[in-house]
Amino acid sequence: MQVRRVASKQNSRLKELRRALAQPGRKTGAMVGLEGPHLVEEALRAGLGVKCIVVGESMQNWVQGLKLPHETELLVAPNDIIVSLLSTEAPQPVAALVEQPKWSWEEALGQRDRAALVIVLAELQDPGNVGTILRSAEAFGATGVVSLPGTVNEWNAKTVRASAGSVLRMPVVSASVEECFARLHDAGVTVMTTAVDGALNAARSDLRKPVALILGNEGAGVPREIAGKADGAVTIDCPGPVESLNAAVAASVLLYEAARQRSAKR
Repeated sequence: MQVRRVASKQNSRLKELRRALAQPGRKTGAMVGLEGPHLVEEALRAGLGVKCIVVGESMQNWVQGLKLPHETELLVAPNDIIVSLLSTEAPQPVAALVEQPKWSWEEALGQRDRAALVIVLAELQDPGNVGTILRSAEAFGATGVVSLPGTVNEWNAKTVRASAGSVLRMPVVSASVEECFARLHDAGVTVMTTAVDGALNAARSDLRKPVALILGNEGAGVPREIAGKADGAVTIDCPGPVESLNAAVAASVLLYEAARQRSAKR
């Protein structure tokens, strides 16, 4: 493990980290920035390539408790320099440059011994919602997530925090609308859009079979041209005087219902 002390915000590695946090990429092998000790520990547990960890002087004892790969570079700097890189309010002065995982469609569709359960994100813009959906997807056994054009980057700093580390483990693939439907249908997956009206209650839908659920924009819902390609539609019956649910809440309810049905099947 290489340990270096830095005393300037102009350090090249700190600049690289600042760019990764502010403008995360989706290219293969692209580096993403993680904030805080919990996410760094999760990345190490997930076996991701951790290129560099930067810590404030007050966090040196924390670092000593980590088992870092020999190739990981460790930078120690004054707390205020590290904090200036981060977007979290009152953050702990820890961040890392990590190689984002490369997920395949095969991984997103899951293993042959269980039916695919895929969430399709269609133009979701709120990073907190996307992060929460990723967390629920992992919690309720989804096999993968598809991000369509117009959806916020899953490596957005707020999305990563809201996912509580699930973004590091949940297979996420980016695809065009055409590729998404072609891949899902070729794999025998039924694609269901979500809707408020004119749809079958999720509790009466068969979510045990291979299925993909499309979640739409927080305000406009699933775009009409995408919904029109779906094989059917599901809704969540709400007895209260509420027209629709928050996108992340809706995704969580649907994922729970799918997990409930699949558990009952066994």
